[in-house]
Amino acid sequence: MEYTFFAAISRMKYINRWSQMRSSREETLSEHSLDVAMIAHGLCTIANVRYGKKLDANKAALIGLYHDASEIITGDMPTPVKYANEEIRDAYKSIEAKAELTLLHKLAPDLREEYRTIFRGEDTPEDAYMRRLVKGADKISAYIKCIEEEKAGNSEFKTAKETIRKALLAMVEELPEMKDFVEEYLPSYGKTLDELSSL
Repeated sequence: MEYTFFAAISRMKYINRWSQMRSSREETLSEHSLDVAMIAHGLCTIANVRYGKKLDANKAALIGLYHDASEIITGDMPTPVKYANEEIRDAYKSIEAKAELTLLHKLAPDLREEYRTIFRGEDTPEDAYMRRLVKGADKISAYIKCIEEEKAGNSEFKTAKETIRKALLAMVEELPEMKDFVEEYLPSYGKTLDELSSL
């Protein structure tokens, strides 16, 4: 039997984010997912080392890699539309869940449960906290894109940057790992390669 899950997932490289905005450089879903995975892993590592949590940082990275995989089927819905009101948000969540199920059925049956735990949370406080950090990593990645666009002289992302900044500030108040990352690592994203090399 032939299965198409990984071939479908590989198509993330063809999906551009920020589709309704002029970008100085396109960002694919693959690039974004890698950033989210690395940041989520970092956030969970900070949580474990500094705050005594027992989070699975490796699983957080996997969740980050696959967190937007449903967009292979749904496409990238602009955030202002996706969250315009509760009815649209709930409808889109339902569509995303169905798209994830469609993707899972592209796997061999004996692998589906293993991947289901990546797409859908387990009913534990640790899993719920870890998934909040993955969402935080998603926001940080979006903010980094805004920083990069601003650095390139593109004012198109000004409003998005401010909206995301407010969301980040709210998360920083609740999640100490986010606060640490934002204070210690986020500032270096605006630096040049030479500046990064000299640190």
